[in-house]
Amino acid sequence: MKKLLFMLPVLILGLILAGCGAAGSSSGSSGSASGSKGTITMVWYPNESASNFDSARGAILKAISKATGKKVIEKTTTDYSIAVQAIASGDAQLSFLGGEGYVEAHKKNPAILPLVTNSGPSGTLKDALYNSWLAVNKSDASKYQVNGKYSIDGIAGKAMSFVSTSSTSGFAVPSTNIVAHFSQQAKYKNLTTADLQEGGKFFSKVMFGSSHQGSAVNLLTGRSQVAAFCDTCVNDYVSLASGTANTPGAVYQVNKGAAAPFNALAGKEFTVIQNTPVLNGPIAANTKTLSKKDQKAIIKYLTSDAVTNDPGIFSAPDAKNAGLFVKDGKARLLAVKDSFYDPIRKLSE
Repeated sequence: MKKLLFMLPVLILGLILAGCGAAGSSSGSSGSASGSKGTITMVWYPNESASNFDSARGAILKAISKATGKKVIEKTTTDYSIAVQAIASGDAQLSFLGGEGYVEAHKKNPAILPLVTNSGPSGTLKDALYNSWLAVNKSDASKYQVNGKYSIDGIAGKAMSFVSTSSTSGFAVPSTNIVAHFSQQAKYKNLTTADLQEGGKFFSKVMFGSSHQGSAVNLLTGRSQVAAFCDTCVNDYVSLASGTANTPGAVYQVNKGAAAPFNALAGKEFTVIQNTPVLNGPIAANTKTLSKKDQKAIIKYLTSDAVTNDPGIFSAPDAKNAGLFVKDGKARLLAVKDSFYDPIRKLSE
């Protein structure tokens, strides 16, 4: 475990270099169990189920409908496990999952396979990454410095907020980093990620925000002293106030007029004390309940220039209606294989 903290970015980047119609809505409904009967169901994580992603979800559903000629309905959720179970069971045929959620769904059902993921600014999988943050309130940031540099030494015994145990950047990556860091100390040499899931073992209190937005709100409202969440899920609500983006010491401030659940938190600030690059998650399919024809059609259309240039899917950083992805450089959707997510699997070894 000691090696994981140092090997994680190398492990991830190494595998990347080796490898990164009509649409409707039926929020909370079970959907069709078969993608071959004229209807496809797509289930969403809580992060993208938020109202400010309504137009982005609609754009993706429309694209999938255009690709397949089928009606596409959606299932929004309030819990990661619901989304993972929905696609694993065949209750949904498609889902936009994080890396950890994908690995979990594939473990439950090997028929769950990735179709596409969003590239990095290079337009390739080499930089198909986002960022996992450990953050504290700005007013407390000085307490998390050692010899003038930000450190996670001070998080032991604090109230902690994660996203979900099924979240890559909101639990799997930060918990692995925490165990790797503290297990070098005699007091915590037997620390495990399971110990981080409940209060009294390492943290004084542990809570789960159910979404990245929820975890950030736990921090900003004082329910937790430390929180894990990712950059992409809060970018629409906050702006960089000082420091360098995605580096320890970066300070972010909640925007005036931010949508719920940040609507009452304008001006609140937090500081990133640890940042870790994470593989972009896939749009995955249950390949037993979605036909091969539809799989191929979806991959072909989602990786086309039409989708790349669709502002409803790839939006400008300052767009009023955010797309599912930010148009950064040559960013686009690319076909991806199961082996791309092997670094995520290694986190639990």
